[in-house]
Amino acid sequence: MHRRKELLRKLPRFLSKLSSNTSRAFRKPLSSPASLATEQESTSASLRSPSNHRFISLLNSCLQPCDLPRGRQIHAQIVLNGIKCNVIDTRLLGMYVLCGSFIEAKELFYRVERDSPEPWNWVIRALTMVGWYELAILFYFKMLQAGAVPDRYTYPYIIKSCCAISSFKLGRYIHKTISSLGLDTNLFVGSSLIKMYAKDGHLDEAQEVFDRMPERDTVLWNVMLDGYVRKGFIQDGTELFKTMRKMNINPDFVTFCCLLSTCTSECMLTYGAQLHGLITKYGFELHPMVSNTLLAIYSKLQCLLDVTKLFNVMPEKNLVTWNCMISGFVQNGFIPESLDLFHKMQKYGVKPDSYTLASFLPALSDNNLQQCMQIHAYVMINDIYMDAFMGCALMDVYFKCKNVNLAQEVFRCSQELDVVSFSTMVSGYVLNGMCNDAIKIFRLMLVKRIKPNATTLASLLPACTSLTAFKLGKEVHARILKYECENRCYVASALMDMYGKCGRLDLCQYIFDNINQKDTIAWNSMITNCSQNGEPTRALDLFRKMGNGRLSFDSVTVSSALSACASIPALNHGKEIHGFITKGFLRTDLCTQSALIDMYGKCGNLDLARIVFDNMPARNSVSWNSIISAYGTHGRVNDSLELFQQMKDSDFEPNHITFLGLISACAHAGEVEKGYQIFQFMTEKYAILPHQEHFACIVDLFSRAGQLDRALHFIDKMPCKPNTSIWGTILAASRVHRNLEVAELASKKLFELDPENSGYYVLMSNVNAVSGRWDGVTRVRSLMREKAVKKIPGYSWIEVNGLSSVFSSTDKSHPEWESLYLALNGLLLVLRDEGYVPDL
Repeated sequence: MHRRKELLRKLPRFLSKLSSNTSRAFRKPLSSPASLATEQESTSASLRSPSNHRFISLLNSCLQPCDLPRGRQIHAQIVLNGIKCNVIDTRLLGMYVLCGSFIEAKELFYRVERDSPEPWNWVIRALTMVGWYELAILFYFKMLQAGAVPDRYTYPYIIKSCCAISSFKLGRYIHKTISSLGLDTNLFVGSSLIKMYAKDGHLDEAQEVFDRMPERDTVLWNVMLDGYVRKGFIQDGTELFKTMRKMNINPDFVTFCCLLSTCTSECMLTYGAQLHGLITKYGFELHPMVSNTLLAIYSKLQCLLDVTKLFNVMPEKNLVTWNCMISGFVQNGFIPESLDLFHKMQKYGVKPDSYTLASFLPALSDNNLQQCMQIHAYVMINDIYMDAFMGCALMDVYFKCKNVNLAQEVFRCSQELDVVSFSTMVSGYVLNGMCNDAIKIFRLMLVKRIKPNATTLASLLPACTSLTAFKLGKEVHARILKYECENRCYVASALMDMYGKCGRLDLCQYIFDNINQKDTIAWNSMITNCSQNGEPTRALDLFRKMGNGRLSFDSVTVSSALSACASIPALNHGKEIHGFITKGFLRTDLCTQSALIDMYGKCGNLDLARIVFDNMPARNSVSWNSIISAYGTHGRVNDSLELFQQMKDSDFEPNHITFLGLISACAHAGEVEKGYQIFQFMTEKYAILPHQEHFACIVDLFSRAGQLDRALHFIDKMPCKPNTSIWGTILAASRVHRNLEVAELASKKLFELDPENSGYYVLMSNVNAVSGRWDGVTRVRSLMREKAVKKIPGYSWIEVNGLSSVFSSTDKSHPEWESLYLALNGLLLVLRDEGYVPDL
C-alpha cells in the first residue's frame, strides 16, 4: 500500500520527465544522418551474418523451462565465438525470461545496452510473470528516466500490473502517456486498456477505447464482450455479439464460452439453445472448453438428458469434463449417479483433484458429518493438494454440521488463505451464533491486508445485527460505500436487515430506494422490516407494488405479507393472499402454509387456521408450532396439549418454540401449575435450554395470577440477567394488582435497561395514580422531562368491510371522524346510564 502511494506521489514528476526523455530519445540520432545510416547498416549486417542468424533461430526455439540447458549451451557458444550484437543479447535476455531463469536474465540485463525498449520490455514481462507488479511499474519509470521510449510491447504488461494492484488512477495516467505516443490504437495496447476499464467497472470508458480502434479482431471483440458479461450487463453483451456478427467478425471458442456463461437462468434457456446451434455451425461443439461450458450450463438448468447426450459424444474427456459432470449431478440431487461417474473417472485413468471431491460436499446435509470427514480423509490419504477451493468447501460443510473446531482446524492448516477463505469463516461463525468470533476473524483479515469483497461484508452484517452493534454496522456500511458494492442486491438487503433490526426504518427505505435493479430478496427485506417495525400497512403497500412489477413472489414475500396482516389485523387482506396462494405454486409450500395458520390465529379465526392445518399434504415442526400457538393465544390449553401429543405421535421432536406456545396457552388460561410443569418438562426431559422468552412467559404466568412474590423468586434463580420484557411484565402486573413496592423495583430496572422507552414511564405513572401517590406521578413526569423522553402515542386498528382504519387519541385524520365521535359520545352516555364509572 505504501509503495503504491509512493508511485502515485511520484507520478506527475515521472510524466513531466517523460516528454523530455521521449524527445531526447527521438532526437538522439539527429546528430548526423550519416551516423544513423551507418548504425542501421551495421545492425543489418550483423543480422545478415549466417552465424548470427543461426544463433537467433536457435534462441527463438527456446521457449520453455525445459529448454533452459540448451539455451545456456547456445549462450556459451555465442561467448566462445566472440559475437557482440545487441539483437542477440536482447534475444538471450528474452530466452532466459521465457525459460524462467530470472536471476540470469537480471545479470544479463545490466550488461546489455539499454537505449532501446526491448531489454526493458523483457524485464517488465519477467516481473509480471512472477507477480511483482509494483516492481514492474517502478522499472517502467526507470525506463523513462533512462531515455528508452516504451513501445506497443511495453504497455500491455504495465496496464496488467496496474489492474493487479487495483491502481486504476495510475492506469488512467499511463493511458494519457499511451495516447501521447499514439499507441492507443494498437490492438495489444487497446485490448489491455479495455480490460482495465472493464475490471474497474467503467464500461463507458472501455467502450470509448473500443470505438476508437481502427482495426478490431476477434480477440478485441472478446475482451469487450467479457467486460459486459462479467459486470452483469447481459443485454449489452448480447447486443455487442449481434454487432460483431453484422461486421462479419467470426466468433471463436472464447466468444462462445463468454456468451454461454450468461445462460444460467431459465429465461435464457432459449438463447442458450440458439447459441448451441451457432456453436455447431462454426464447428466448436467438440472443443474441450466450449463443450465443458455447455455441460456446466445444461447442468445448472437441470437439463441432465442433454448433459448426458453431449458427454457421450465428446471425443476427449479431460479432468474438467468429469468434474463438470459430477458437479452437475450432485447439484441436481443425483448422488448415486455422481458416485458412479467418480468410479468411472478413475477407471479411465483420470485422477480426481480437489475440485472433484469438493463437488460432493455441497450435497451433504447438516447431519452428514461422517461423510464429510471421509472425504477429508480421502484427500489426506491420496495426497491431493488442499487448495483454497477445497479448504473453503470443507470449512463450509463443517460449519453447517455444527463442528466449529474442525472448520477452524482446516482454516489453520490452509496454505492458501484468500478473501473466500475469510468470507467462509465469517459466514460460518455467524451461522453458529458466534458473532464475536466473526468480527475477530474479519479484523484478522484486515491485519493481513486482504481486501474484503461484497460477500465478506454482507456476511458480517448479520453479526452486527445479532449483537445490536449499530455503530459497528455503520462502520461496515462505510466500507461497503468505500468499495462501491452498495448497489448489489444481496449487500443492500443485508444492510436493510441490519438497520431494520436496529429500528432505523428510514435508513432501510433510503437504501431500498437507491438500488437500481431490485430483486426479490431486496423487496422481501423491505417488506419484512416494515412488518417487524410496526408499519404493517406500509408492508402491504410494498407487497402490492412488488406484485405490479415483473418480479414474482416467493414464500418469504408471502409469509412477510401475512405477518403484516396478522399485525393490523386485516383478515380480508389475509384471505386475498390465501386465494393467491391457492392458485399458485406456493399452495404446497410448508413455510407459507404455516404463516397462514399464524395469520388466521392472530386474526381470531381459529376455524380457518385449523382447516389450513388439516388440509396440509405434509407438515413440519413449524406447522405444528403455529397451530399450537394459535390455540394457546386463545387460551385453549386442552386443545394445545392435545395437538402437542399428536405432534409427538407423528414423530416430530418438539423444540423451544413448541414449549413457548404451550406455556403461553397456560398463561392466557390461568393454568399456573400446569404451565410451570410444562416448563420443567422441557428442561428436564427434553434438555432444552430455556431462552429469555421462556423466562418471560413463566414470569407472565405467575404475574397474571397475582403471584408476584413467586415471579420475583423465579427471577432471582434465573441463570441469566432478566431483560426489559421480563421487568415490563412485572410492572404491568403490579399496576393490575396495585403492588407499588414491586412496581418501584421493576421501574428502577427498566429505567436502567431502556431509559428512552416512554411506555415504562407512563406505566409507572399510572401505578402511582392508581395507588393515590400523586407525588410519585409528579416525580416520574419530571424524570421524563429531564431525560427528554417523549410519549409515543398509541394506535389502534379496526377492519370494517375489508378496509383497515388506524386511530390515535384525539385523532381527526379519518374522513368520517365527526360521525365517529358522535357515535362514541352516544356509547359513553349509554355506559353512564348503565352505571359505568370511568377510572380516572
